[in-house]
Amino acid sequence: MAIIMLFALGVANFAMHKAVMESGHPMVARTTVWFGLMGGKLGLAVEFIVLLGAMLMVDAGMTGWTWAYIVYSLLNGLSAWLILSGRV
Repeated sequence: MAIIMLFALGVANFAMHKAVMESGHPMVARTTVWFGLMGGKLGLAVEFIVLLGAMLMVDAGMTGWTWAYIVYSLLNGLSAWLILSGRV
């Protein structure tokens, strides 16, 4: 059940990441030096590695990683909301 929840959170993280990258926010423009590499796919690759690592750890029985990924997703959601709503 935890793997399914992590996968759903991962889909949400990918969607938030893509929305922020396409927002045209000035802060995003400054980070394109790093995350604009590979046509903007480097940031998505990092998201995938984080998700895969969390899923592998949970599959190995380390359920604390579920909570860590939940906190990571909540922080991603907060930052995406701040950026997309123009509060930052």
